[in-house]
Amino acid sequence: MALDLLVIVISYLLGSVSFSVLYARLFKGIDIRNYGSGNAGATNTLRVLGKGPAILVLALDVLKGIAAVWLGTWVGGFGGWTAALCGIAAIIGHNWPLYFHFRGGKGIATTIGVMATLCFLPAFTAGVIAILSIFVTRFVSLGSLIFVALTPVFLLIMGFTPPVLWTSLIIAVFAFWRHRSNIVKISQGRENKIGSKAKEEKRVG
Repeated sequence: MALDLLVIVISYLLGSVSFSVLYARLFKGIDIRNYGSGNAGATNTLRVLGKGPAILVLALDVLKGIAAVWLGTWVGGFGGWTAALCGIAAIIGHNWPLYFHFRGGKGIATTIGVMATLCFLPAFTAGVIAILSIFVTRFVSLGSLIFVALTPVFLLIMGFTPPVLWTSLIIAVFAFWRHRSNIVKISQGRENKIGSKAKEEKRVG
């Protein structure tokens, strides 16, 4: 039990490493959370810093989720509660990072890493539909929400274990909460499309 708790805490600390914030500070001397959407993630990195940094941030954020799940798997076995909770902890760390005053991202890249490791086929199926929606609408936020909403559906259809199913539902709640402003903007036709540039600094109060 103590070891399970330890790897969950380690997963949170791993998730708290915000690569978009670190990259922007190290190479541009800025706090990316003060630019664009104010979000510490790959999409805002693309908007503010360009494709190269965004791809790097995306890959590293995905790897955080993968590493957390495998850490939990090492302790508690594949598809068990420890692996699931480590994945959730990594996403919580990304969204509310200890090292950066609890101002993080929205956790989708890390979610991709977590769900692809816990349940590759359902996550892949949901991911294909999400990517198609992004291609058609150019709304990354909409694609992200479609991904987290459909993954539990495919898990139910394919009969995965309760820890994985509950993990996907909890993650979906996190994602919809973190994207609540995007949902409003989409409904009002004000949401930024992929490829749009950050025109001015966002003042964070």
